[in-house]
Amino acid sequence: MCKSSVHAFLQALPKCEQHIHLEGALHPKVLFSLAQRNNIALPKDDPAFGSPEALLARYQRFTSLDDFLHYYYLGMSVLINAADFESLAFDYFEHAQRDGVQHAEVFFDPQAHTSRGIDLSVVLQGFNAARDRAHRELGISTELIACFLRHLPPADCLASFEHDQLQASFMGGQIAGIGLDSSEKDFPPSLFEELFHRAGKLGLKRTAHAGEEAPADFIRDSLDLLGTTRIDHGRRLPEDPALMQRIVEQKTLLTLCPISNVVLRGVEHVSQLPIRQFIDAGVRFSINSDDPAYFGGYILDNYCAVQEAFGLSTKDWDWICRGAIEGSWCRQERKDELLRALDAVMAEWEGKSLVTSNGFTNGVTNGVTNGVNGH
Repeated sequence: MCKSSVHAFLQALPKCEQHIHLEGALHPKVLFSLAQRNNIALPKDDPAFGSPEALLARYQRFTSLDDFLHYYYLGMSVLINAADFESLAFDYFEHAQRDGVQHAEVFFDPQAHTSRGIDLSVVLQGFNAARDRAHRELGISTELIACFLRHLPPADCLASFEHDQLQASFMGGQIAGIGLDSSEKDFPPSLFEELFHRAGKLGLKRTAHAGEEAPADFIRDSLDLLGTTRIDHGRRLPEDPALMQRIVEQKTLLTLCPISNVVLRGVEHVSQLPIRQFIDAGVRFSINSDDPAYFGGYILDNYCAVQEAFGLSTKDWDWICRGAIEGSWCRQERKDELLRALDAVMAEWEGKSLVTSNGFTNGVTNGVTNGVNGH
């Protein structure tokens, strides 16, 4: 990945992560530890579950989103007690803190746990305990987002949304908003209008996975039918220039996940993502890890992969990080703190060049790449 001064600069940037599934941060070592602790038998007919190393190796050979989701849902079987959910989430927060994350807006899937007979209070107790620790011990502010699984019937999603404990968390402010995740292309946004309408009536923030597998139409429908103010992924936005201009004018944030898109075969290389196009057009986006334990890259790995592919300047990175902060769902006072931290980093690096491992250089005043073609 990136080397020398490039890595030091990227490490120093105050990061907001807005597309991270806590269940997707279940590292094989943690998975096996929790399986042993809870006396959970892992599948014996799949050699991938022979050891943490074998499972990690299998994660490097995903053939599709559905192939990944198969292991994703199997892994959740080890999460039983509140302490398990706390261990999972705090392991992610420790990784994030080392990578320079100062604010994280984290997803979780209520249905994936209640369908296994796990009481929602157990899930919330564990995740909120980890969030409290992250604030106290690591200085990371957080927001929690309840995602609904679009491959399940919309009626099931509505029933989950109306769960007493979720409603209490919405009203009490412990959960900031809702999202829509899982398999995208066969489950259009129109199926979930009522769910998002109810969330809007409660004043909840709303986001949705769109434009990852499915075309740009899913992005438009998420905005128009679901009332989302953020789009998760959105890599296919350039298919619709008029929609892209609308996204620019509305300052809608996209939460891009570069390594995820490569691992799940959406693109062959990070260099094929429209990152340069987005910067030049004024599209606001953040860079995120998605499911880092499964995709082999936490947030700093994604920053490095983008730098290797595009040879961005410090000016470009200021644009990316500033947009991520401004598009966050935290209070303005916290945004102001993060913006001051970003200004301090940019002042320290003013006039310096970023030299990538392949030798290309970009300076603070050079907002145009040198045509680096990545891998």
